[in-house]
Amino acid sequence: MKLYTFFRSSAAFRLRIALNCKGLVYEPVPVSLPKGEHKLAGYLQLHPQGLVPALDDGGRILVQSLAVMEYLEETRPQPPLLPADAADRAYVRALAQMIACEIHPLNNLRTLRYVKNTYGLDEEGVRLWYRHWIAEGLAGLEAFLEGSKKYGKYCYRDQVTIADCCLVPQVFNAQRYSCDLAPYPAIMRIFAECMKLDAFIDAQPDRQPDAA
Repeated sequence: MKLYTFFRSSAAFRLRIALNCKGLVYEPVPVSLPKGEHKLAGYLQLHPQGLVPALDDGGRILVQSLAVMEYLEETRPQPPLLPADAADRAYVRALAQMIACEIHPLNNLRTLRYVKNTYGLDEEGVRLWYRHWIAEGLAGLEAFLEGSKKYGKYCYRDQVTIADCCLVPQVFNAQRYSCDLAPYPAIMRIFAECMKLDAFIDAQPDRQPDAA
């Protein structure tokens, strides 16, 4: 397996966690977003959107982190990253999508660059944008977790799932932008438990070869 990745990409981060949780060995292939390597012709042939991550599994190219995690679950089902019960799987997928589809797109690099350049925002203006959407997104996530009564050590009881794979990178990003995370005690308890596990520790940005 080859994983086309960028150390600070939260989408790549969540897939690194999932691969580690599955105990799968892969070769990281760094793609620098600041240098525009994701827009070079060679990479666009691999991933026409010009995004990371992309996973090469024996010549089969897979893109979009949630889809790739589902693929890994179907092709390498042990250890599972989804619960056995259908309703519980829907709950875990909902959490993952709240992060990957609702929070993350408003705060990724290309969005921040666009609002900065289009609306003439300074760095503090960009940070205000970021913190607003983080606060709105995490507040909804916290309420969903509390209302579900299904979380335990992790987003789903004591089983690591794709929801945790998505949650941890989002918290990392929020910390990087100095967001106030005190209003989200359930999220932060889950984050702390996840960060005790090697699969999460080894996947974090500063442990990646392109972080140097």
